[in-house]
Amino acid sequence: MASPSRYPETYAAWQRDPEAFWARAAEAIDWVRPAARVFDPEAGVYGRWFPGAEVNACHNAVDRHVAAGRGEQAAILYESPVTGTKSRFTYAELLDEVAALAAVLQDLGVGRGDRVVLYMPMVPEALFGMLACARIGAVHSVVFGGFAARELAARIEDAAPKVVLAASCGIEPSRVVAYKPLLDEACRLSSHKPDACLILQRPQGVAAMEAGRDRDWAQVLAEAKAAGRRAPCIPVAATDPLYVLYTSGTTGKPKGVVRDTGGYLVALAWSMPNLYGVAPGETYWCASDVGWVVGHSYIVYGPLLHGCTTVLYEGKPVGTPDAGAFWRVIAETGAVALFTAPTALRAVKKEDPEARLMQGHDLSHFRTLFLAGERADPDTVAWAERILGVPVIDHWWQTETGWPIAANPVGLGALPVKHGSPTVPMPGWDVQVLDESGTPVPPDTMGTIAVRLPLPPGALPTLWQQDERFRESYLTTYPGYYNTSDAGFLDRDGYVSVMGRTDDIINVAGHRLSTGGMEEVLASHPAVAECAVIGIRDSLKGEAPCGFVVLKAGVAKGPDAIERELVALVRERIGPVAAFRLALTVGRLPKTRSGKILRGTMKKIADGEAWAMPPTIEDPGVLEEIGGALRERGLG
Repeated sequence: MASPSRYPETYAAWQRDPEAFWARAAEAIDWVRPAARVFDPEAGVYGRWFPGAEVNACHNAVDRHVAAGRGEQAAILYESPVTGTKSRFTYAELLDEVAALAAVLQDLGVGRGDRVVLYMPMVPEALFGMLACARIGAVHSVVFGGFAARELAARIEDAAPKVVLAASCGIEPSRVVAYKPLLDEACRLSSHKPDACLILQRPQGVAAMEAGRDRDWAQVLAEAKAAGRRAPCIPVAATDPLYVLYTSGTTGKPKGVVRDTGGYLVALAWSMPNLYGVAPGETYWCASDVGWVVGHSYIVYGPLLHGCTTVLYEGKPVGTPDAGAFWRVIAETGAVALFTAPTALRAVKKEDPEARLMQGHDLSHFRTLFLAGERADPDTVAWAERILGVPVIDHWWQTETGWPIAANPVGLGALPVKHGSPTVPMPGWDVQVLDESGTPVPPDTMGTIAVRLPLPPGALPTLWQQDERFRESYLTTYPGYYNTSDAGFLDRDGYVSVMGRTDDIINVAGHRLSTGGMEEVLASHPAVAECAVIGIRDSLKGEAPCGFVVLKAGVAKGPDAIERELVALVRERIGPVAAFRLALTVGRLPKTRSGKILRGTMKKIADGEAWAMPPTIEDPGVLEEIGGALRERGLG
């Protein structure tokens, strides 16, 4: 029989003495100078963690493992089915690459506190660049590769980087995306001009270079190595920023989430063994992108801090070449855990519902599947549990928080799974559900999910050069709390359920209804691969729900019949109060490149409002398909 989880006593220990808890967690980090105190409530916007301490993130992620004898262990396993290449970098090789690249950055004038923008695909050099910045105390800001020029320009304008690190192109399953022309246009549009651009020339799309500004990555790195140039680690204050990461889909001036160095290292180092349940030397795979917060935390810093082998995957869950890609990579790399988004899993499920492509792959070493990025619908979780036979752990967090708010901490001993819930708050997170007046609501009552201040180590201390905007965006609606802008409830066991953004809670004739709850019902229909529910304007009820559904491959029944069944199913499961009368079958849903469904844009189209093409959209053509489906029903 499994031993009981140590979660209750661990969370209680944090509640009793938060500073003592985080002081113990900080022992996992090598400090140049320890903190004068664990937390200063008078510093910063709401307080600062580990003031007075000095540390270096690159030393903790790379150098110390080499010094401890792990030099020959694999640090990075690179898998690129889109280019047909694989490579392996040991910790010793990673140290050599990063130290040489850091010297190149110093030669280009980059020093402590300077910003460096990275505009890179999923290649090892992206990780080298991030760690090289951390090594010399520079602040990196990774922009998702292939972002439109205007969006990249806005980030260059805001971060004011001394240098940009970029690749000539990114590679999708069906096309090559030229990055360099986008970078050139972004530099033209921005009033801030970087001193230099270091360009990684990929053979699939070699770029033209601009004299005086552009340098060839391979050439200057080779020259630095030949000259024996290696930059040492530069100590920085624990409260200094490690990186700035701009939240996707922002309008106007971008919101640059700041991540301070010391608190982030402590939080991630705590999460790897306690939450994810992995040990140093094991292989951990996060199938995200380095352009997103998940990639920063759990492709790069988390696994490397913990001495794991991290998998870097330049491919898709389906189409590179098929829906068996995840299982192949797990088998070949020996990954004990996979962290991906529910949308990726639904794509696999749609193409291969019986998991036939899993056959022939040895997954005997694989222990846990983690999901985050959007709500994990119970039907998909149950499917994954069935085909994998291992725990499927949903967890919830945000770009701003840097690491999970709520999870099922398998390293402490897994708690019972409740489908539809990311389980319980992690230490550091005092999660409350509030009504519109800021009063905590009873269990099982819908409200806004908020976190009592101070936020724990690893969460954002502010926005880049915008303290007041940070206060306005997150701290003023509910004084004393960080407003997650997510809606949901806590049940009587303290489990969190996140039902959607607060603007995804629709008001139908005075009833607050969760679109997430309706999506759960639609997803349970055997013909539905994935779905999204939005509230559309209704002259009588204020809002009315509209469901968009993508059907599984090979469904024999006609869309009209399935739509009628779905309407009846919501009426049966949620009741007439849902006023759910409209289900639309579509070929696909509009998503960001990280897999989030663009419900807000869909709502604007349905309501006939002006809308802008989201900069993070994966395929702009999908929105016209959505508009066409709505127009056929007299909407939009």
